[in-house]
Amino acid sequence: MSSAPPIAQERGRLGSKLSGAAVALGCVLFLGGFVWGAIVYQPYTVPTESMSPTIGAGDRVLAERIDGSEVRRGDVVVFKDKAWGDLPMVKRVVAVGGDKVACCTDGKLTVNGKQIDEPYLKPGTSASPSGIPATTVPEGRLFLLGDERSGSLDSSVHLEDVGHGSVARGNVDARVDAVAWPMDGMLAGPEGFEQLPGGISQPGPLPLVLGAIVVGAVLVLGGAAYGPLARRLHQRRDGSRELAGVG
Repeated sequence: MSSAPPIAQERGRLGSKLSGAAVALGCVLFLGGFVWGAIVYQPYTVPTESMSPTIGAGDRVLAERIDGSEVRRGDVVVFKDKAWGDLPMVKRVVAVGGDKVACCTDGKLTVNGKQIDEPYLKPGTSASPSGIPATTVPEGRLFLLGDERSGSLDSSVHLEDVGHGSVARGNVDARVDAVAWPMDGMLAGPEGFEQLPGGISQPGPLPLVLGAIVVGAVLVLGGAAYGPLARRLHQRRDGSRELAGVG
């Protein structure tokens, strides 16, 4: 009876250990990625076209859970406000406490006198069809507009409310990072606000979360497939040696 050489046996044991380690590591990454994502992100369905073309009606978005103090200009946020119906809404922050916001100058929104480029609006459209009178945002509050300016019930239509249409930072629940369905991916950065004090927010850890899940899945599948493939290859080699011995 033939037996595998000691070197082949040692390689087989090493391969088995590496396979098991790959599966174990893959499980940690795969499950850890899902847990991480569930802790950091929350899914929302946007019911209207008020954020079109950035987010369409019925789109499913992933929003990073954040504190309202972290919100910066240009962020697309999920919030609730009693004066706005006390339901989750998705709008873009265009000004923060202390800012003077107005529209329009050359068809553009101005914040503290600076014209803001807004490439996320539909081409050829004004930043506000009805205009926005110069308004100073109270401290600790946010001024929000939909990207579909002609049909969004946002700060521009709540100017007569307390706070001049603004929303308290504490009412923000999350910041939208990506459109998950349809799979449009990460939202583009609002570079038009980048030169204002405080700059713009950096994307959340969603790419790392997805990377951990994908790498984990590859390791689990690859490690699980290695065992059967290695045994089949070993059996073929044994068969070849036995035939060589008979000849």
